[in-house]
Amino acid sequence: MPDVEPDSVPDEAPPIPVPDVPGADATARGLPRRIDLTTRQRLIVDSSAVADLALRTSIASLLSATMLPSVATALRRSETRAEQDHLRFYAELAAAKDPNLSFPAPASPPRVSTRPANPIAEWLAHGNVRNIRFESSFQAVNPALRDQCARYVRNNVVHAQHWRHDDGPRPTLCLIHGFMGSAYLFNGLFFSLPWFYRCGYDVMLYTLPFHGRRAEKYSPFSGHGYFAHGMAGFAEAMAQAVHDFRSIIDYLEFTGVDRIALTGMSLGGYTSALIASVDDRIQAVIPNVPVVTPDRTVDEWFPANKVVALRDWLAGSDTELADAATMYSSPLNYRPLPAKERRLIIAGLGDRLAPPEQAELLWKHWDHCAFHWFPGNHVLHVSQPDYLRRMTRFLGEFMFD
Repeated sequence: MPDVEPDSVPDEAPPIPVPDVPGADATARGLPRRIDLTTRQRLIVDSSAVADLALRTSIASLLSATMLPSVATALRRSETRAEQDHLRFYAELAAAKDPNLSFPAPASPPRVSTRPANPIAEWLAHGNVRNIRFESSFQAVNPALRDQCARYVRNNVVHAQHWRHDDGPRPTLCLIHGFMGSAYLFNGLFFSLPWFYRCGYDVMLYTLPFHGRRAEKYSPFSGHGYFAHGMAGFAEAMAQAVHDFRSIIDYLEFTGVDRIALTGMSLGGYTSALIASVDDRIQAVIPNVPVVTPDRTVDEWFPANKVVALRDWLAGSDTELADAATMYSSPLNYRPLPAKERRLIIAGLGDRLAPPEQAELLWKHWDHCAFHWFPGNHVLHVSQPDYLRRMTRFLGEFMFD
């Protein structure tokens, strides 16, 4: 088995050319102040933040269209009462702070079917790549929503892509993509996964609910279902994301894998942090530009924030109840299971989709674990090789003998 070289640099360039302006680890106080940055770093942070605001507005416009039906629903009192009942259900679960109660484990391992991936995937990895799929065993946590969730036919088939060495199994790096960003090819390039593969890792790319091939027929975009069914729908999508990934772990264990590291970007960072609070088989976790309080984040996303405000006003929503319910799927509500030295958070100072303050909230909750920042935004990960080296040093200590 090849050894990981901690100080090596990926020889694949990031898919979007970016300046090589390095970041650093956070100090005991957290992220650096603006005055602590060099002139060049401040320039990169400011310019990348402006670019992120444009991207955020585009995504928020899509979300606004997705949530418009919920505004009409808010006018129907029977629907409003049902939503309040759902919120009380998740608020009670959140108050217990018990991950075993909130996220029950799959009852049995999945029956997985595999087939060779397309030639482009094998060319990218320079190795053996298989697409896997299986029927999700997930049932909605809220009994009142089980029939509704069972009708999502495409979503209830789990998809993933597995890069395996012929002499495997190997320690496996699992990746969870961000909102709308489920394409395997994009994620393989963006995260330099061929380099990790050549360093000795097997790789698993997991598709979140309602994304990619899991998007329901006629969905206008990948990920549409996450926000199309109100707060209760989002809670159940997160519950299914955790459940189905635990089935992926069951599958990896069945094939002989005994060391699993998990990383994810944005919504994937949120999900990876949550999974690390639920399943103790994760050896290490690296949330990358994570969101940890989606409700607060959307509050800053114009015009989606206006649609949410209108819906809540029409429905006469109880703000305290809604806040309590959103904690059901927040990693801030549960204790992380990997040891402190096996947690690493990555944040971009110019990020305006998942502001770095979100990552800092997680850092504080995670006992001031390792925390790396780069002077870029949500998509332009400036000096990405710098944090890939940081990831490699971090993982190499316990993923390989």
